[in-house]
Amino acid sequence: MPQQRDGGIISDGSTDLPAKEFATGNVLGVQVAATTLADATRIICDAAARKQSGYVCAAPVHSIMEAYDAPEFRMVLNEAFMVVPDGAPVAKTLRRRGFPNQSRVPGPDLTLTVCEEAARRGMTVGFYGSSDECLKLLAEKLTARFSGLKISYSYSPPFRQLLPAEDAELVETIRSSQTDLLFIGLGCPKQENFMHSHAERIGTMMLGVGAAFDFHAGLLERAPRWMQDHGLEWLYRLLAEPKRLFARYAKHNPRFVWNAMLQTWGLKNF
Repeated sequence: MPQQRDGGIISDGSTDLPAKEFATGNVLGVQVAATTLADATRIICDAAARKQSGYVCAAPVHSIMEAYDAPEFRMVLNEAFMVVPDGAPVAKTLRRRGFPNQSRVPGPDLTLTVCEEAARRGMTVGFYGSSDECLKLLAEKLTARFSGLKISYSYSPPFRQLLPAEDAELVETIRSSQTDLLFIGLGCPKQENFMHSHAERIGTMMLGVGAAFDFHAGLLERAPRWMQDHGLEWLYRLLAEPKRLFARYAKHNPRFVWNAMLQTWGLKNF
């Protein structure tokens, strides 16, 4: 993989892959892309068009702190083709680290813009994760929204680890579908680990987008735009699912804020 450095772009000198087209900033040890939603969409679709395999991670605070707590998961994120700043605190940290205009690149928004661009270019998309009901509704709504969108693959996996034979069949099915862009909706860290372990075997560009499937299928409601714009989408989700999310936010958010401040002040390096 090409190397990355805080605030810049650098190639490892190999000729099989192009140098990355975006700068990255170090957020608690994770190299997060300093990019816009539009640029991320273009870069991802360009990579998929040239049949480059890899994976994209949409990283809110939860993902960054999972990586902070587990070096092996930090490696998974840092070996991604791109990690985009999904959460407002992550984008804010990038602004403090030399990217003053950085905004969020939310996974649900990236899902829509990539699907729109895929439809425009005649590329195929696939969906792996969630439930059969969700995937059916998702396909209906996205094809109605984006004329010409081609869905080449859709699968709801069992809620358990796949057996080796099942996994081999899965890989072969995805490869034979000739899917250009594969969206993964398994939740963090399961989706990132799946993409990392399958990237070379599947050989396509994958995007881990969390709850985007449920949002766009109409099974979950996103926060109002004003809450999204003010970095309060996490609060909306907490109020909607307090039992599931309270422990996560209580554990991760205060520690993220504290460690991000220490990093910004130069008191702690990652």
